[in-house]
Amino acid sequence: MNSQSSRLVRPPAVAGSFYPASRSQLAREVGQLLGAVPVLPAGRLRALIAPHAGYACSGPTAAHAFKLLVGTKFRRAIVLGPSHFARFAGASLPASDAYATPLGEVPVSPLARQLAGQGPFVQEPRCAVQRPPWGRAVPAGEATPDTWEHAIEVEVPFLQQTLGDVELLPVIYGEVDPLAVAQQLEPLLEADTLLVVSTDLSHFHSYREAQALDQSCVAAIVALDEARLAGEEACGRAPVQTLLWLAKQRGWRPQLLDLRNSGDTAGDRSRVVGYAAIAFFDADAVEAEAQQFSADDRAFLLRLARETIECVTRGESLPEPVAKSVPPACRERRGCFVTLHLEGRLRGCIGNLNATQPLFRDVIRNARDAALRDSRFPPVTPEEVGRLRLEISVLTEPQPLAFSHPTELLEKLTPHRDGVVLQIGPRRATFLPQVWEQLPDPMEFLRHLARKAGAGPDDWRGRGVQVSRYCVEHFAEEVVARVPFCV
Repeated sequence: MNSQSSRLVRPPAVAGSFYPASRSQLAREVGQLLGAVPVLPAGRLRALIAPHAGYACSGPTAAHAFKLLVGTKFRRAIVLGPSHFARFAGASLPASDAYATPLGEVPVSPLARQLAGQGPFVQEPRCAVQRPPWGRAVPAGEATPDTWEHAIEVEVPFLQQTLGDVELLPVIYGEVDPLAVAQQLEPLLEADTLLVVSTDLSHFHSYREAQALDQSCVAAIVALDEARLAGEEACGRAPVQTLLWLAKQRGWRPQLLDLRNSGDTAGDRSRVVGYAAIAFFDADAVEAEAQQFSADDRAFLLRLARETIECVTRGESLPEPVAKSVPPACRERRGCFVTLHLEGRLRGCIGNLNATQPLFRDVIRNARDAALRDSRFPPVTPEEVGRLRLEISVLTEPQPLAFSHPTELLEKLTPHRDGVVLQIGPRRATFLPQVWEQLPDPMEFLRHLARKAGAGPDDWRGRGVQVSRYCVEHFAEEVVARVPFCV
């Protein structure tokens, strides 16, 4: 530790080996890694799992996790990582006041001193520590679990680049009960606190064997299955178990962002290490994002859609609501679909994924087109209008879904929740989440969606395929209520 006016700064242990030692080079590399990741799914982020190898190997996967922090305002990051070189009991907290990287210093949260000594937390216990080849020399007997540990350090430049001003609570796991750590951390998880778990997956297997092992491990994580995870291979398994307990307590929803191994990045596929990026979102907030319309808003839009269909099937002009009658929520720009059912069967469905005008105007346009311009059906007749049941689906903005192979795509889809946009070359089609009711199996869902796009049923497995997801708030008529809008 460096001491200036009794202030302790933990110097970088792996600058120049795991990542560049030059400030400019490090900033450039982190920026390039983040820049290579597309805009990822949005939601109220609560936690991340990211790998901790050298950036040349695990950096592309780590970037998928930390890209989600761009534009967020977390004040504190709790980072949990395993110990690679020290053997001790408990969970080690730093005695330092700051963590240094080539990008500057990050203050250590005052919580580190507050928690120290409260089981299972200990402050930098003196213990047996094996110095790694890259480790700087320290006086005999002064090495701590944090002296040469890289698991937390490699995450810090990503936090600095994306969050700017943030305080750090680093926790290194020794022999400790993950549940005991979780119970102590749970009260600290405020809205402005991010939890980061640092772990790699399988170590030093062949490429194909590692893929199978890592897929099994990730499946346990996204299922929030702590017992199953105990039998999987991950150096940060205990910190992940802490996260899974917290996720179940808080109702967080996991989402796999990226899964690969060093054979995909460093090239040698004979002995690889696995990496995953997984985000945990506040599930209630994700659902709330799509549930924004009051009963009055819904009734207004359904009446407007019905009046539109009555007008156009009689050959009259489109309705024009009085401006003051339009609720504020219905003036927002949101994608929407209008679906018509006749005696339980689909009679028309037209919509737009991206809004170009206020929602109420898109409802008018899509109701007209669903009645008259759906090429799968003849135009709705005036005699049918009274027997139609109308449904409106309002969409969140579609977000690209990152995946590296078809199996991963299947694992990432959430039946009955995800609306899916599939693009195969120039062909594109979407299924609303309601379609899961007829096609609950993700593979069959994608096969039918590929056909809808005009491609072969298995073309969703090919190269260059792009997938986006969105949430939907959908509501349908229960009792037909007529309020005139035609003026």
